[in-house]
Amino acid sequence: VQLEEFGGGSVQAGGSLRLSCKGSGYRYGAVCITWFRQAPGKEREGVAAIRSGFVTTYLADSVKGRFTISQDHDKNTVDLQMNSLNPDDSAIYYCAASEAHLATCPNWDSPNKVRFWGRGSQVTVSS
Repeated sequence: VQLEEFGGGSVQAGGSLRLSCKGSGYRYGAVCITWFRQAPGKEREGVAAIRSGFVTTYLADSVKGRFTISQDHDKNTVDLQMNSLNPDDSAIYYCAASEAHLATCPNWDSPNKVRFWGRGSQVTVSS
């Protein structure tokens, strides 16, 4: 299984960025794809998740109303659209795959449930 992140970069507060996760080596529809982030000195936290092949999505309270997660079945990608960014959103963002349960992603925001990780993509938001 391989997961690769694209996008990210630097933006001023209030701006937008889009991250894309390209997956391969697994059966589409069998996993949950989660975006995690980790800032220096902080724990890795779940930001958003989607049940591949379904419409089930999850968002952390800190990003609701600002971030959206979506998938492209044909490209096997999961995108994270990030709007109204603020400096607290600065972190390395990781794409991760975990086991799904029916149409859901149990404990979607727990790093301990992740089976495969991408290498990460830096997002920096300046004030």
